[in-house]
Amino acid sequence: MKIFAIIPARSGSRGVPLKNIKLLGGFPLLAYSIAASKLTENIQRVIVSTDSPKIADIAKKYGAEIPFIRPAELAQDFSTDFDVLYHAVQWLKKNEGDAPDILAYLRPTTPFRDPVVIAQAIQTLIDHPRATSLRTLNKLAEPPQKLVKLTPDNLLEGFFPDDPRVEYFNLPRQNFPQAYSPNGIADVVKSEILKDEQVFGPNILGMPTEHITEVDHPEDFDYLEYQVQKNPGILFKYLSANFKKED
Repeated sequence: MKIFAIIPARSGSRGVPLKNIKLLGGFPLLAYSIAASKLTENIQRVIVSTDSPKIADIAKKYGAEIPFIRPAELAQDFSTDFDVLYHAVQWLKKNEGDAPDILAYLRPTTPFRDPVVIAQAIQTLIDHPRATSLRTLNKLAEPPQKLVKLTPDNLLEGFFPDDPRVEYFNLPRQNFPQAYSPNGIADVVKSEILKDEQVFGPNILGMPTEHITEVDHPEDFDYLEYQVQKNPGILFKYLSANFKKED
């Protein structure tokens, strides 16, 4: 069984400019996902999908393969995960004659992954033949029923107007099922289901993990830098042992 890591790293980013190569603890953000892939025992190849020759060179430096440059039209603000994965699979089929059975989709915006958890996610999907994919999850403190939005008149309104309970959004959270959010540690998919714009397919396994920080805003880097200083972790130690820090 062929299992590849696909790491998306386009050049554009509105929230954090050039975030994929922004330094974290002296290493590009992208390097942490490459390191995690290299240290995951059941991943055989690590491929970075990027539209940028500069990012490609950085990815190669840290041990990733760049068999192709992603077309610019597939690296826009509204490009989807399907665009990235489908392009990679089709390129591999056309140019190498084969494609992986399983893809571990590892976005650079979740830098502090545990390779053991990634390997467990991959093996869990393998052990469930009927499943089409697996996503790792953070447990949420509040269910979605407790969230509210603002109307044009600046009034609060719930997201579930069909809920018959009076002010259901003020009920204790124990009245609702536990909610989870995909955390990006590992989205693992079977390549055979990548069609008709679907990435995960109809049978998605969920695997709750320890809570992990994702990069969405500039201030997230400050917290991640704090985490590096407080607890360097296996990925930072791997990078420090094998590469020189950048300024």
